[in-house]
Amino acid sequence: MGITNQFRSVIQWEDPNENELFIKFTDRGDEIKNASKLILQPGQGCILTYEGKIEGVFEVEGIYDLKSANKPFLTTIKKFLSLREGSEHVMGIWFYRKSNILNMRWGTRVPIAYTDPIYTFPILLSAFGNYSIGITKPQWFFENVIGGEEVYCHTDLKEVFLSRITQPITDYLANAKFSYVDIDSNLNNIAKEVREKTENIFNDLGFQILDYRIEGTKFDKETLDRIAKISDIQAEVLAAKIAGINYTEHQQLQAMRDAANNEGGGAGLLMGVGAGMGAGNLMNQGLQNQQQNQAPQQTESPMDKLKKLKELFEMELISESEYAEKKKAILDKI
Repeated sequence: MGITNQFRSVIQWEDPNENELFIKFTDRGDEIKNASKLILQPGQGCILTYEGKIEGVFEVEGIYDLKSANKPFLTTIKKFLSLREGSEHVMGIWFYRKSNILNMRWGTRVPIAYTDPIYTFPILLSAFGNYSIGITKPQWFFENVIGGEEVYCHTDLKEVFLSRITQPITDYLANAKFSYVDIDSNLNNIAKEVREKTENIFNDLGFQILDYRIEGTKFDKETLDRIAKISDIQAEVLAAKIAGINYTEHQQLQAMRDAANNEGGGAGLLMGVGAGMGAGNLMNQGLQNQQQNQAPQQTESPMDKLKKLKELFEMELISESEYAEKKKAILDKI
């Protein structure tokens, strides 16, 4: 960052990079000594040091005449420049960003381990998101963190925060123990809780947290495999319930179907016939059980029977010929 000859008498933050948080004004010649104006753009602040000590913090944007303005910060600059020859060499001016810093990224660096409270299997969970902050104590941060560095960027700040907020986030999620079926529906609640548990960390470093977002979560492969198995079993239990048979009978029926599909030649044909007979018997048993269970309340209508029969056929639990045969038997009784 430098000053061209045309603007040699102006002190300002030229071409600020969006990643820069603090940056020292670089005096390549006599810019500070001969300066007549200080320019602060909206969202900028300025810190003055002299002989290693902070002498002033200026936060009000505008154009200021160093020769006539009566602002304490500006008169301080003029006073130090007039003390002795070469004063500009022990004077430092740092510009800093007052505007809000948006979309700072965060994420758990290692998966969080806990036991699913519903299904009691181990879970490895990762989470990620973003947050926005604004600086509230620039002088404190300059004195205690920057320590005279000429350039301090958002990436440096992000690393400071990540090293401090990751542990509270991990502790909260490990103790909250959300089941995998509940995690997505609780993202807003998680964001609120995490913000409350990390707010003091931001405040202590001179920043205010403006918002906190959970963008998503991720389970490890083993957890996803367990989830897939549970989903498959739940779907099969539902299918068995619709068919009017229990889960054990459903497994027996599926095993017969698989055996018929995997065998070849005449053996496969015999297995297919056997599977069809088994399917019919199990279906009849299921319908009989439903009728017995519902007998005290009401008799199942032919339309209900036809509907269930079609569902069995669409789920490939009975063959087309079995479907046609049972359908005819129901219609014959009407």
